[in-house]
Amino acid sequence: MPRLRQPKRHFTTTLTTRKEEPSSSSSTPHTQAPPRVYTFAEIQDLSTASPPDAHRILIDVREPGELQSTGRIPGSQNLPVSSGADGFFLPSDEFEERFGFPKPDAGKDEVIFYCKAGVRSRAASALAQQAGFAAKIGEFPGSWIEWVEKGGEVQR
Repeated sequence: MPRLRQPKRHFTTTLTTRKEEPSSSSSTPHTQAPPRVYTFAEIQDLSTASPPDAHRILIDVREPGELQSTGRIPGSQNLPVSSGADGFFLPSDEFEERFGFPKPDAGKDEVIFYCKAGVRSRAASALAQQAGFAAKIGEFPGSWIEWVEKGGEVQR
């Protein structure tokens, strides 16, 4: 039996620029600047500042068990993003009761997130922006791994 040949198919695609619809400024949501990226040296300065800057809060987003086994960057607070992601959206009194430190002031505080390798800190910064968690948001992408490799002080 002879084999049937499939016809060749030719597709063409035309790409066009999408026209943006005019929108009023009242319907446009407020967008924050992208998170600031911090270096090891900047985090080291922040963690050893005396007195500490009350409006710059370093937050470790690892789970409490991880902190118990490894320690943390001095002066940092813990808000575990995996088990406590709803914390970004809690009212101030519930936040403080649950996490043991005051919720950052969305009008004037800056929060800087770190984790073990930078993945969860990126997720935390996205959640924080979505929640309007703080006036400014930052990330330390080197996170705990870089901190330890470069000899950063460990608080147990």
